[in-house]
Amino acid sequence: MKILVPVKRVIDYNVKVRVKSDGSGVDLANVKMSMNPFDEIAVEEAIRLKEKGIATEIIVVSIGVKQAQETLRTALAMGADRAILIEATDNVQTDIEPLSVAKLLAGVVREEGPGLVLCGKQAIDNDMNATGQMLSALLGWSQGTFVSELAIEGDTARVTREVDGGLQTIAVKMPAIATVDLRLNEPRYASLPNIMKAKAKPLATKVPADYGVNIAPRLSVVKTSEPASRKAGVRVSSVDEHVAKGSVA
Repeated sequence: MKILVPVKRVIDYNVKVRVKSDGSGVDLANVKMSMNPFDEIAVEEAIRLKEKGIATEIIVVSIGVKQAQETLRTALAMGADRAILIEATDNVQTDIEPLSVAKLLAGVVREEGPGLVLCGKQAIDNDMNATGQMLSALLGWSQGTFVSELAIEGDTARVTREVDGGLQTIAVKMPAIATVDLRLNEPRYASLPNIMKAKAKPLATKVPADYGVNIAPRLSVVKTSEPASRKAGVRVSSVDEHVAKGSVA
């Protein structure tokens, strides 16, 4: 069984994000970029499934700028077998919308024929949490979202989902889409020998036209602003004073 894992190039989660002075977007100048953490978890889970003999090949795919090759090489160094880069823009400020991404991924799925697609539940740059669900709808495949545990049993995937009330376990018929959550696993670090080997692994380059997808945006960002600064707290000497201040606020 092939496993397809989409990965996205985002601002590294350790970086303090700054908004441009004109409010037109996020400042990306000289900012460290890395793989979306949720996608990293998806790559790790695919590798573990291969180590168990369940998966035969892991394909990682990224959609965006040419620089996303670095992100794909990281996934290859972790243990993925080959990569596909769909160059959809040459502007690092352009974020391809989830529906366009889902349509492109659907084209890759039809071309590659995986039995399972493992996605991060969301990207930490836009927090859309939509691509996996849209891909499921486009393909007509089963889906399991917010996955914290995953087990493949024949042609069924048993998925434990994190929901507001706790945990929910469902069985979905494969082929399926799974969007993974933080508690599924802890991704491995790529070793130096594997980083060197990753340079020789195949990385194919495509464009949206290869899949007949129009990626023209449907949305436009009107303004980007930083969150309001948090007001300083005050000390209270009693519960009654705390309640009184709360009622005034």
